[in-house]
Amino acid sequence: MKAEQKAAITDTDFVVVGAGVAGLRAAIELAAAGRVLVLAKLEVKESATQYAQGGIAAALSDEDEISLHLQDTLVAGDGLCNPQAARVLVEEGPERIEELIAWGTHFDRNGTKLAFTREGAHSRDRILHAHGDSTGQEIGRALYFKAKSIKNIVISEFEFALDLLVENGRVSGVKLLGEDGHPHTVRASAVLLATGGLGHVYKETTNPAVATGDGVAMAFRAGAEISDMEFVQFHPTALYVKGAPRFLLSEALRGEGAILRNDQLARFMPKYHPLAELAPRDVVARAIAHELELSRSKDPVVYLDLTDKNPEKIRQRFPRIYDTCLKYNVDITTDMIPVRPAAHYAMGGVKTDLDGCTSLAGLYAAGEVACTGVHGANRLASNSLLEGLVFGERAARSMRSELNHRQPAIHQNDLASTQEPASSDTRSADDLIREVQNILWRDVGIVRSGHTLMNAIHQLEALKPSLPTSNCRRCQEARNVWQTGILIAKSALAREESRGAHYRTDFPAHDDKKFLKHSVIAGDKIRFELLSCE
Repeated sequence: MKAEQKAAITDTDFVVVGAGVAGLRAAIELAAAGRVLVLAKLEVKESATQYAQGGIAAALSDEDEISLHLQDTLVAGDGLCNPQAARVLVEEGPERIEELIAWGTHFDRNGTKLAFTREGAHSRDRILHAHGDSTGQEIGRALYFKAKSIKNIVISEFEFALDLLVENGRVSGVKLLGEDGHPHTVRASAVLLATGGLGHVYKETTNPAVATGDGVAMAFRAGAEISDMEFVQFHPTALYVKGAPRFLLSEALRGEGAILRNDQLARFMPKYHPLAELAPRDVVARAIAHELELSRSKDPVVYLDLTDKNPEKIRQRFPRIYDTCLKYNVDITTDMIPVRPAAHYAMGGVKTDLDGCTSLAGLYAAGEVACTGVHGANRLASNSLLEGLVFGERAARSMRSELNHRQPAIHQNDLASTQEPASSDTRSADDLIREVQNILWRDVGIVRSGHTLMNAIHQLEALKPSLPTSNCRRCQEARNVWQTGILIAKSALAREESRGAHYRTDFPAHDDKKFLKHSVIAGDKIRFELLSCE
């Protein structure tokens, strides 16, 4: 999906930073109102959308109801979902799915009917898949070609967003670093952040390399409010083989009957939760972490076991997982798959209302980078692609009213003398990123405590003077990883309870009286408040 090479753009009606499901769906909606520039950090195919295996949830089957999908979402969110946001998600989701089908998305079917499966914490079979385990890739393909067919949309690849342009308290554009290493600015009437996740703040992650928390960091530096950063979901099952990436092994494997075994080959999940392998992700991840602690191995793993299932059915249902594991000499139909948890999804992000509006005029956010409260303390499986579609479309509708606020264009030459030239030396940036990742993994991971969190904050603060200042891409990613990491640590320290994906050994219980609220951080201050999306 290579985008066409185009001349640098300095002025447009709308800028969308990110070309995943939220960004592309927003661009399609925005195009009816004006010119849209979609910015991809690398190639369009390098987004979390393209790697999403599990599927997309929607109450479309005859056996399902929207109210049941809502209830499952609220339960998974562990008391902290914004009910209005969750209702919007499940009520508008089916229409967004029907649009995808009309635009050429090929979901798997049983004959002529859509095929639905079940994943952890869902009470009904409501998960749609495409090509077995390549759902995000298929949705991304359909959205991309729909967007490319609209003349008002320009998709520009290899554009790194450095910072937001803020003038008189309003976001009026984006400062960029082009593929050639030269900085430039694009002005617009409104900017949508659809930059995805932040998994590479952690040492172990299922996220693509582009997920370095850029959107959250940019918004925070611009003065926007950030919410619920303490809630980072760790996927229980990522492939753990020497030399292999932490490839996500979809929850759908457990939905199809895979069981978890410890290094003694004993099944262990039934002793942790009545739903066993289909328990909420945070429960499964903590259970695995505990089993790893009990192991006497120097490099312990647990195993995902599908060996009693029909091999041909498994190969057809999970072709991408089968082929990927086979590259690393693991045949999932005959071998038990070595797994460990890995950072997967951020429930928190840039605080928005139900229409994607942030606390900064002219700035919107949608998808994983945003926080509407829709996921609460723990995202329900396969609600993420749906969130990108639903809230990407809603943000775009809201942004269309911003056209009269567009600022006049400036010339590229006006910027050249004021920008620092890019540097090609990324070695120190790589070292700093690794140090931050190690700190976060060790002290702000699946299980936390006040001691580990304070230790993390102290070490991160000590790294601040060594942050790179060059405009090289890796240097800017280092800056964003550090900024995002310290926001997670500070938010986690402030929440003195355990809820959803946030678990503290020194505060192992809920504290509904004090913390049935959302953390909000802006500047040096953090507060807790009821999240209203009216």
